[in-house]
Amino acid sequence: MKKTAEVVIIGGGIIGCATAYYLAKLGREVIVLEGSDHIGNGGSSRNGGGVRQSGRDVRELPLVMYGIKNLWPTLSEELEVDCEYHQDGNLRLGKTEKHREILTRLADNARGVGLDVRMIDGDEVRRINPYLSDEVICASWCPTDGHANPLTTTLGYYKMARRMGVTFITGEKVVSLGIIKGHVRKVVTENNVYEGENVLVAAGLDSREILTSVGIDIPMTNSLLECLVTEAQPHMFDQMLGTAEADFYGHQTKHGSFVFGGSSGLERYNKDNGMVSNSSKTAPCICRGIMKYFPDLADAKIVRTWAGWMDASSDGVPSIGAVDELPGLYVACAFNGHGFGIAPAVGHQLAQLITTGSTEISLHELRYDRYKAKI
Repeated sequence: MKKTAEVVIIGGGIIGCATAYYLAKLGREVIVLEGSDHIGNGGSSRNGGGVRQSGRDVRELPLVMYGIKNLWPTLSEELEVDCEYHQDGNLRLGKTEKHREILTRLADNARGVGLDVRMIDGDEVRRINPYLSDEVICASWCPTDGHANPLTTTLGYYKMARRMGVTFITGEKVVSLGIIKGHVRKVVTENNVYEGENVLVAAGLDSREILTSVGIDIPMTNSLLECLVTEAQPHMFDQMLGTAEADFYGHQTKHGSFVFGGSSGLERYNKDNGMVSNSSKTAPCICRGIMKYFPDLADAKIVRTWAGWMDASSDGVPSIGAVDELPGLYVACAFNGHGFGIAPAVGHQLAQLITTGSTEISLHELRYDRYKAKI
């Protein structure tokens, strides 16, 4: 089994797979290590599929805007798989004056960095999506946002990376990193030791424990999110939907079913023995919200639900880039549930950074050491 490469990537989710693919396109030799038995087993296959710019922290916006302009439109053709990408806009809904204030602030901040997003009233909301209830009094509207299929996109990157020579090894849980002559080169798993000129840690929540083995701590914690899927319905709308407080989101898929996510606020109290587990309380909470927004879906049947851990940072944005004090080490973690839509741009820019030492899009605001105390 191959144990050395120019780049060793820890994590077989969409960030790891996308970076591996773009590195392979640049001619680099890559090994990807996935701790579970399945590619995309974490948040990459357990999310609502949003490809959005609206509602994001402005520090993330340059990356996701780059991806939506340059990568997402041709991704299905490039990966030779139907990513089910729709660019039909995003309505972030508000039902109270407090919601209006939140959405207005987010929209104003986003326009400040060049995003086409504006506030609209309830009547215009229902002209765009006539199925929404009268409870919605306002929304932010971003016509260049959209959604895609997380599973097919992740596996598309995986398939094409493999075709280009990337080695993927599943069931290889990384326990620590090793330093040789001041450079991070070794990756130690439960069974083997791998070596690379560069190492990228993109293992979601597990990234924190892996990085602490070489003295790097990125503040993040886990947060459980749950989604549900309805039976197929007649076509209703193509927009991606969210809310001012990000407590509800969803879209209708290519096949007619709806994917909706949300929470009950009680996920931390699940008796799950540390496993990713659904709560019997959450699906009814999500459904009550759906019926308030979409009365026409009151009788739709739920066919399945799933849960997934979100790696949440302390300030709401990811850590992406090189670790300056440890040459050869790169990080891409703590995506706060925003990782899917931004993943193509992250993988593309990380591949450039690892290969050339520079990026088209500045990653300075997302640097891992922004948490250091200022003297």
